[in-house]
Order: sequence, then structure tokens, then C-alpha cells
Amino acid sequence: MKLSCQIVGAAALLWAAVEPRAGLINGIDAVVHDTVITRQDVAEETLKAEQELWRDYRDQQAVYQKKVADAERDNLEILTERQLILHEFKTAGYNLPERVIDDEVQAEVRSHGDRMRFIQTLEAEGTTLERYRERVREHIIERAMREKNISSQIIISPHKIEAYYQEHRESYKLPDRVKLRLIVLNKSSEADAPQARNLAEELLGKINGGVPFAEIATLYSDDKTHPQGGDWGWVRKGELRDEIDQAVFSLKPGQHSGVIETPEVCYLAHVEGVEAAHYSSLSDVRGQIEKDLQDRERTRLLQQWIGKLRKKTFVSQFTY
Repeated sequence: MKLSCQIVGAAALLWAAVEPRAGLINGIDAVVHDTVITRQDVAEETLKAEQELWRDYRDQQAVYQKKVADAERDNLEILTERQLILHEFKTAGYNLPERVIDDEVQAEVRSHGDRMRFIQTLEAEGTTLERYRERVREHIIERAMREKNISSQIIISPHKIEAYYQEHRESYKLPDRVKLRLIVLNKSSEADAPQARNLAEELLGKINGGVPFAEIATLYSDDKTHPQGGDWGWVRKGELRDEIDQAVFSLKPGQHSGVIETPEVCYLAHVEGVEAAHYSSLSDVRGQIEKDLQDRERTRLLQQWIGKLRKKTFVSQFTY
């Protein structure tokens, strides 16, 4: 009875403090001890991801809705874990000096120029300095508690790294690639197509006559890499559109293509180096494998710790 009164009381306070976004019906998504996580909390945590998903999938409403729902479910877990950690901090009797929070807030204020500009930024994001300060407090506590309970010094044995490399060797297969320079001549309209083609043929003649490809690219290419002489660096087979891909992967180091024409662009390509498909050596990927295995072990230890916190703390999540 006491717990239910605490839940209802906390929910009432949160509903009074939170102004839901337009069209959002607020409600309780979870309760951790006596702290309520509302739908509005989850929506705010998901807002940035939701904006990015809308940009990428607004023409695929079913996909967009599913990805937003997945993001909200993930963020509900994140918020739940955060409250578990905050509750553990509180019940363990730890203390966070106010000056630590002050230092982090002041650093953010300085990055915005001054306090008034920072407050205006927060207001534009629909929040206040007080709420921002509370978020900073929570993040500092969460970070410190994770560091305290999950060792940052995770040792991965050489045997584990070698075994992982052998089991996942196909993941470290690199396709054919070329070191490429491109001259890009855009056709701004159908009427401009002959001009672009004629210019491409003229430039090809200069290159055949001995003018360095990079020099021509710097002077004439419409591509953003023209200041670097059209340098695209190492490009893997299959990364370019088919017309260019077929042309450049038939060239040897030091060779250049003829005019490669598409409906929108004329290209000239120069290959500076060729690398055949091969497996990355263990020495090349050892560091990355070690980091991946450390991250995996860190995640396992985190979930193990969170599992212990769940067992000793009242947690209830609601499905709508």
C-alpha cells in the first residue's frame, strides 16, 4: 500500500512538471523503486533519433514507425538502467559534491559563449537550466558508478584474440581496391551534355600529351576533391556506380581511362595503385579484435551488474 501511494504521488508530480509534446498522450512507461518513467521521458530521449529516422524513412511509413518503436523500447531500457544505477548510488550512501556538477555545467556554458546564450539554447530545446543541471548530475553519477563496478582494465588473452580471428576470418577479407583520382564534369542540363563531353575529350588529350592528371583535376573537376587533384584515396570494388567501377578496375597502376559518360556526368579516372583481394593479417587487426572483445566483455559485465540491481529493486515496465 505504501509503495503504491509513493508511485501515484511520484507520477502526479511528474505529470505536473512535464508538458507533453503536441499529440503525445502522457502515461507511465515504467516504475523503478519510487521513480516513474513517463512516456514523455522516453519521447524526449528518442527525439533526436526520431528526427534522423524521419529524414531517412519518411517515405516508408511502416518502416519508420517500426524503427521509432524499436528506438523507444531501447531508450526505455536505458532510462530504466539509469534509474537503477541512481537508486543504487542513493541507497549506498554515496555523495556527489555540487562543485563537480558546477564545473561541468560551467564548461558547457563557456562553450556557448555566455550564460544567457546557453539558457536560450536550452529554451529552444524545450528545457531549463535546472533540468539540464539535473541531467548532468545523473550522467556524472551513472558514469562514476559504471566505472566503479565495471573494470576499465579488461585483459584479453592472445589465445582468445587468435581464436576469434580464425573463427571470423571471412570478416577480415578485403575486396579488390584501387587508389583513384577522378575528374568529374557535371552536365547541368541535357543541352550541356555535348559541352561536357567535348571538354572531357579535350582534357583527355592534355593528359595523353603528358599534363599530370592531378593538375587537370585541380583546374577543371567539379568534384569537391578538386583541391586535392581529384584524389579519392583507396576505393573498394563495388563502391562506385557500375560504369566507373568496370572502367577503373580494368586499369593497371599508372593508367587512366577514356571518357566515362553517364546521363548526368562525364568522368576521367586515373589509377595510382591496385591491391588485390586478400585477408587482413592478424597483426593488422589484432588491436581492433582486442577492443571488440573488451567491449563485449564490458557489456556482459554491465548486464550482469544491472541484473543484480534489478533483483533487489522494484521494477515494473508497462506495455501499451
